[in-house]
Amino acid sequence: MKSSIFFLAQLTALTSAAALEPRQQATLCKQYEYWSGNGYEMNNNLWGKDAASSGSQCTYLNSASANGIAWSSTWTWQGAPNNVKSYVYAGRQVTRGRKISQISSMPTSVNWRYNANVRANVAYDIFTASDPNHVNSSGDYELMIWLGRFDVYPIGSNTGMVSVGGRQWELWIGYNGAMKVFSFIAPQTTNQWSGDAKQFFQYLQDRQSFPASQQNLIVYQFGTEAFTGGPATFTVENWSASVN
Repeated sequence: MKSSIFFLAQLTALTSAAALEPRQQATLCKQYEYWSGNGYEMNNNLWGKDAASSGSQCTYLNSASANGIAWSSTWTWQGAPNNVKSYVYAGRQVTRGRKISQISSMPTSVNWRYNANVRANVAYDIFTASDPNHVNSSGDYELMIWLGRFDVYPIGSNTGMVSVGGRQWELWIGYNGAMKVFSFIAPQTTNQWSGDAKQFFQYLQDRQSFPASQQNLIVYQFGTEAFTGGPATFTVENWSASVN
């Protein structure tokens, strides 16, 4: 009887401990390893890993529902300090053929953190293109919203401070090949943020001649570009996004 009671006590303790720890529902360690579900997707997008002298990265799904996705990524990268090694991300699966001018809002919220000093950013990445079937690795235009900047800089030049969604942002403008890149940078690290990405497109349409009636939404993503550092853990407690 004693041993049975002891076993039940152990089982109860283990079950309680498991309930307190987030379960990893998917582990992505291969380059471009992919997961999708509940209207979201994830990619262990190690597109620049060959520039590194050493390092690796894995990305983990902790939970996902129609209300958002929780995930994390662990990495260490050395060498080529000014080269991006990866942009691991969660994305909202979008319907192709939807013009930016036809979208009324793109509400989103996020809560994230880093556990180490790194050279990296934390940013939204949104591509648009006139061709609705454009590959999802680039576009005619790229909109980035940087919530964290750690000893790295966006493409292009700083054009000054602008106001979007009731907040101030540094606006950088440049080109990545033929793709025009607009990067809105939070002046201070912003670990929690809720906003409407459509407001950034509206600003670009009003102030930068962005052709909203000709551009289709290609991807709507949030993640981190890793340069060097680690061992590091990037944790997203929850990210949600939608297109209305």
